[in-house]
Amino acid sequence: MMPLTQRTDYQSVLSLKSRPVVGTFIRLWDQVAPLGHGDGPADIPAMIAFTPPNLPAKCATVVVCPGGGYWGLAEHEADPVAQWLNSIGIAAFVLRYRLGANNYRHPAMLMDAARAIRTVRAMAGPWQLDAGRVGILGFSAGGHLASTAATQFEPADAGRKDPVDRVSSRPDLAILVYPVITFTGPKCHEGSCANLLGPDASIELRKKLSSHLQVTAATPPCFFVHSTDDKAVPVENSIMMADALTRCQIPNEVVTYDHGGHGYGLGGNDSELSQWPAACAKWMRTRKFCEAP
Repeated sequence: MMPLTQRTDYQSVLSLKSRPVVGTFIRLWDQVAPLGHGDGPADIPAMIAFTPPNLPAKCATVVVCPGGGYWGLAEHEADPVAQWLNSIGIAAFVLRYRLGANNYRHPAMLMDAARAIRTVRAMAGPWQLDAGRVGILGFSAGGHLASTAATQFEPADAGRKDPVDRVSSRPDLAILVYPVITFTGPKCHEGSCANLLGPDASIELRKKLSSHLQVTAATPPCFFVHSTDDKAVPVENSIMMADALTRCQIPNEVVTYDHGGHGYGLGGNDSELSQWPAACAKWMRTRKFCEAP
């Protein structure tokens, strides 16, 4: 498929009256997006459908957020991840969110992730999906975006003019793979922070976007994957978030490896790292998100 940043064959959300075919590129807003600088490819948040017809009706869905430091979108954390989710009976949508490289800053990226979740939930009927099982999965900076969506969501509001915005943006679970979590202290990934918040962000804003400080009793269950030798995004990022979830009695599971570093996606050919998708699938089964082994 064409790289995420170059796709231009958009389709409108409300024009899709049935489950979109695999590869459909769905524009999240028909007009210029909120906080948008224009209407070029870099300015249009969108998602690519991975909804094969063999998936069961009313199946669960996961929105996939590739990493890339809020500067780019890593291809190996996009389509292959959606295809893996399809293999275990889950529909997937790969999110093309706005980036710091194109002069976007928070909250544009969170708006994109929230809109993707709402779109899937609002269109669950015609798309044959389960509105009560919509999750989010992110890698690295995409993991930060997923964790922000899981901690800073909006409830349903029947009074909204836009029918997509009437439903909740809360994901029903979050899968966070070597995620950026904190924007304070020595474990912060400064590149992601600068690209999201700008180089001179206040400590108050850094704390607001540190997901472990935003966990509440309403935060959904989370699954983590991290390597203890990760020099780019230290494993403490996942540990801090998991500890905050545990304090709020929110189910969570942390899978760690003693090697791998950062950025290995689904694990490649490594005999250990490549086991995390199976562990994640098992965890999702306990949450009734999939039935596949």
